[in-house]
Amino acid sequence: MLFSTHYAGDILALRFRNGEPWKKVFGPVYIYLNSVSSDDEDILTLWTDAKEQMLIETENWPYDFPLSQDFVTADQRGTVSGRLLISDSYVSKRLITANSAFIGLAAPGDVGSWQTENKGYQFWTQTDNEGYFLIKNIIPGNYSLYAWVPGFIGDYKFKNYINITPGSRTRLQTLVYNPPRNGPTLWEIGIPERTAAEFFIPNPQPRLQNQLYIEHYAEKFRQYGLWDSYTQLYPNDDLIYTVGSSNYQTDWFFAHVNRCTFNDEGNKTYIPTTWQIVFDLQEVEKSSNYTLQLALASINEAELQIRVNDQDADHVPHFTTGLIGKDNVIARHGIHGLYWLYSINVPGFLFATGKNVIFLKQSRGSSPWSGLMYDYIRLEGPPAND
Repeated sequence: MLFSTHYAGDILALRFRNGEPWKKVFGPVYIYLNSVSSDDEDILTLWTDAKEQMLIETENWPYDFPLSQDFVTADQRGTVSGRLLISDSYVSKRLITANSAFIGLAAPGDVGSWQTENKGYQFWTQTDNEGYFLIKNIIPGNYSLYAWVPGFIGDYKFKNYINITPGSRTRLQTLVYNPPRNGPTLWEIGIPERTAAEFFIPNPQPRLQNQLYIEHYAEKFRQYGLWDSYTQLYPNDDLIYTVGSSNYQTDWFFAHVNRCTFNDEGNKTYIPTTWQIVFDLQEVEKSSNYTLQLALASINEAELQIRVNDQDADHVPHFTTGLIGKDNVIARHGIHGLYWLYSINVPGFLFATGKNVIFLKQSRGSSPWSGLMYDYIRLEGPPAND
């Protein structure tokens, strides 16, 4: 299961060519067995206790007792430190502190390639409130430095490679991330943090609910069968979200899934669904370009088609992802998989002064698990004149 494609698909499969040598150390593996002393104690305390022990063991890593030459001891590992700031003039004229950013080292590659790289080792941390970071216990090797920042779309990659030698201490200069941005925000849906956790997650069916997550709202998505709740909420017509009056926490279903229905033979089947985003524009620059920033938290055997002020599914969509994704998050009770970001150019002449509608169609039916999760959607106006 360490390299199974069962959860994320072929994109994470290991591939070796031309006699390529490869070695990777896993472990040591810590198995923790706990118990309650009597039948009167709440067995759910075992889960809390196990998580507390996990934190203790995390602090003790890397262990000093393994004797294998392939296990690199703490004194033979290196560190990397520095500070990350953000430049987005539409948010602030000054540099913004990248607090709680995820920043790490992985094999050299393209921006965002760390998501699907699993041959080598990765070492990650989070920045503090001032954007400072310290990555510890790094195995010697050649790496690229990657980062992403909650609250901002896209991925950062440091331009230079970082070489770690035994016991090295690498101090980087201040790093500046310029997130994707073409114009001012006209409206936005969600929070750019690579999950769909902020959207509406329904209560589970009583016969299917897992008691472990009843009191843990933050993990409500882990309940089984939530995909069919969309059909219960929208038995005939699909979701319509009106900018300015709708609330994404209550009015935007956490997963764009198919609708359950029955065919003429009475057999259960699933059909594609089309969501709508309704919004007003007081004025439109017909000769200018707008940008729809579309961030997906997950997609599985799905195709998202986007049409602007055109509901006819027979017309060529203004944008399509094509058939992509294999991360199975919907079926596996998750809230995010691999991250996808699209910066979609929208010509101004497609918009109208007043009411506008963007249609989001997941065009692949037949399965309850063909679908996607949105992370964040933002419509940007034409670039502001300096």
